[in-house]
Amino acid sequence: MTSSKQHPLVLLAMVLFSCHTRQAADLILYHAKIYTVDSAFSTAQAIAIKDGKILATGTDEAIRGSYTAPKTLDLGGQFIYPGFIDAHAHFVRYGESLFTASLFGSTSTEEMVQRVKQFADAHPGLGWIQGRGWDQNKFPGKAFPDNTELNRLFPSTPVVLGRVDGHALLANAKALELAGVHPGQKISGGAIETIGGRLTGILIDNAQQLVGREMPVLSPAEAWQRLDAGQQKCFAQGLTTVTDCGLNRIDIERVDSLQRAGKLKMRVYVMLSDNKENLDHYLDKGPYKTDLLYIKGVKAYADGALGSRGACLLSPYDDKPGWQGFLLSPPAHFDSLAARLAGTEWQLCTHAIGDSANRVILQVYNKYLKGKNDRRWRIEHAQVIDAQDFGLFGQASVIPSVQPTHATSDMYWAGERLGPVRLKGAYAYKQLLEQNGWIPLGTDFPVEDISPIKTFLAAVFRVDAKGYPTGGFQPENALSREETIRGMTIWAAKADFLEKETGSLEAGKTADLVILDKDLMEVPAAAVLQAKIVSTYAAGVKVF
Repeated sequence: MTSSKQHPLVLLAMVLFSCHTRQAADLILYHAKIYTVDSAFSTAQAIAIKDGKILATGTDEAIRGSYTAPKTLDLGGQFIYPGFIDAHAHFVRYGESLFTASLFGSTSTEEMVQRVKQFADAHPGLGWIQGRGWDQNKFPGKAFPDNTELNRLFPSTPVVLGRVDGHALLANAKALELAGVHPGQKISGGAIETIGGRLTGILIDNAQQLVGREMPVLSPAEAWQRLDAGQQKCFAQGLTTVTDCGLNRIDIERVDSLQRAGKLKMRVYVMLSDNKENLDHYLDKGPYKTDLLYIKGVKAYADGALGSRGACLLSPYDDKPGWQGFLLSPPAHFDSLAARLAGTEWQLCTHAIGDSANRVILQVYNKYLKGKNDRRWRIEHAQVIDAQDFGLFGQASVIPSVQPTHATSDMYWAGERLGPVRLKGAYAYKQLLEQNGWIPLGTDFPVEDISPIKTFLAAVFRVDAKGYPTGGFQPENALSREETIRGMTIWAAKADFLEKETGSLEAGKTADLVILDKDLMEVPAAAVLQAKIVSTYAAGVKVF
């Protein structure tokens, strides 16, 4: 009779043969639900990673049968998505904002000033006191604050407090004195508020530069401290790539050197701020690329923000008769910039909020792009669009880069600014998606909260963190769950020309991924914000 038991040596030989036939990996994650965000939006159970790249995704059986790794992790049914990508942010400025007085959520000028005083008391000896985040739309009467109390508390220390959107600031008398600002002064593309012959301290859009150029430059050590704090916050939110919309040479070179030194691990797509120094230094050299840095965009600024009434509208604001906002530069500037970039590899990305600003930029883009193309020129925000102008996006393949939480932040007062007819063409993400079939999503942090989960909530359900309003704000422009995940991953990567490297979990791509404890494709609206980031991996390395 033949025994059914295998001889121990035969079993050992089978195990050794199996090990030799399995491919070596560094890390295997299994027993998960993995959204690959490939073209079919397919799912998998396991993923094998080596040298920071994805070897394969598949079933638990297939991956564990084909690959061996010194580290394997049973995820117990948790959910994996590609690392989130913020298609419009201010990464460098965000890190800096973590070291200033936080004014976000202030409900009055008095509360704002009290926060500044508390910050100053906790940080004695500051040469300049800085803060950011106030929004007069949350104050009684919705009037701009003034600097009276700041002048009294800080007579000899300059104080500069940025509005939440970065398009206005409040400066005290000392800061205005150092900047040489005087009552009645005029500036193109900006406003210096003077009431009764007195400077209130409010500087809007280009007027901010008067004070900004007097402020101290960070030392290399201070810059690294802020960048590191920023990247840690990003990794904790599942972000592995950020698009920094408008940097100058000094910031870019710092980011590059810190990435090359292995200290800064965040992948950054950079848009150059539209100024002579940047353009003269970078444009003729062509786009610059490393494993973690891609400089290919140029960021222009058409107008200001709706919240500070700097957005340029086709007809006057409903809540400020006779006032239409303004362009930050004459139309000829945008035409000449587009002409300069049209024959190059550079991507033009223009901030445009108001319907007039969007029309000016769309017409310029259509003039030089001449029909369908793959140049991926972008309009950042694309916030208020006249009904007859939506088609200009699709005609020239212009990419609207939008931030869903802007809609749920602005919805409380946007109707007062725009009126019901114009409001229908504002924050119209579904209409914009239909123009090209894809749309990148971001937050504009630190203008809005950094959380991609809040982006998901706002895009899919059109409600804010409080669940308001019931049924959603203009729900006809909600995006589907799949569209939103794509907008936060592969479409955001595509907007940065990075879709061959990141944005989906496919073989050969960089192993950027985020593990969540809840399934964003299934979780009900009320539970979306309960979803937690369990871990974040950048190039196969656990960074959170």
